[in-house]
Amino acid sequence: MINLLTSLLKSFGLVFAAVFVYFSWQIRQVLLLIFTALIFATVLNRLVRRLYRSGLKPRGLAVAFVVLMIPLLLGFLGIAIVPSFADEWQQLVDRVPLGFKQLQEQYEFLQIPRINKLLSELGSFQEIFTQLPSYGNGLFNGFLTVFSNSVDFILNFLLVVVLTIMFLASPKSYRNAFLLLVPTSAKPKVNTILDKCEKSLLGWFVGILFNMGIITLLSWIGLYILRVQFPFINALIAGLLTFIPNIGPALSVIPPVALALLDAPWKAGFVIGLYVLIQQIESNILTPLVMKERVSLLPASTLLSQVICGIFFGFLGLFLALPIVVIFQVILQETWIKKAAEL
Repeated sequence: MINLLTSLLKSFGLVFAAVFVYFSWQIRQVLLLIFTALIFATVLNRLVRRLYRSGLKPRGLAVAFVVLMIPLLLGFLGIAIVPSFADEWQQLVDRVPLGFKQLQEQYEFLQIPRINKLLSELGSFQEIFTQLPSYGNGLFNGFLTVFSNSVDFILNFLLVVVLTIMFLASPKSYRNAFLLLVPTSAKPKVNTILDKCEKSLLGWFVGILFNMGIITLLSWIGLYILRVQFPFINALIAGLLTFIPNIGPALSVIPPVALALLDAPWKAGFVIGLYVLIQQIESNILTPLVMKERVSLLPASTLLSQVICGIFFGFLGLFLALPIVVIFQVILQETWIKKAAEL
């Protein structure tokens, strides 16, 4: 009888796990939005704590100050940067295809099959960038396609904002509510894991912001020295795409190379060399320096996480791949690697 009950409980557990996985998969986009809000809340909570300890009390006042200052700051930056940025972006997407076209025309007389194949591949890039002017004026509106259309984006954005504010207002309450789902014996371990996840996410965020700023600055200086057109916008693109390791840097080099081709092929080679040098500085100096004792990610794990998250969760998953793997690494370290080391 006892064996029968044990078998029934195991079967019930397997069925429950299968139903839970299926249900989670069906609402995966909502879970990603909740995870996004948790990341924002984790990062902003550090700022709220500092304001609170500095004398801005009660906590709700510190939260309100942070929540109000962020849109004001973004609005100020938008007014100061966006007009010139949008104008340069339009010129950029108009001139990038010309660079590939000029390269193709310069080497048309060469009838080497391998070079012709290479030029045909570059022609596909030209076709891609030829389509950019159609939505070049809507640079920021193009981001709305992440959620399939503008209405979905607005609703999802509001959901993330509301959840972030709610998590910020009372983080301990939500943590305690989560711990109620955990067996009593496992609560200390889970609490430790949550603390380490928070620390790792903060370390990753600080590191990525620092790297983005330095790469933007180095790219702008290098492109300015090389006299490549639109150095600021190209540098800004390079900095922003640093958020997506491996894939981002490869994409960011395409526009400045195409613009350099309009001047001279040798300049395009120097641009590629510049970006390779900057990436070497980022990989071998900046990342070890900033991420030391904060978070350490293997290159293979970052690439695989991006591919997997991109396939299963789409564009948003690609952006959240690194924080997801940061948390997964902490959980793996605390639940499996430490236990294996103790055996």
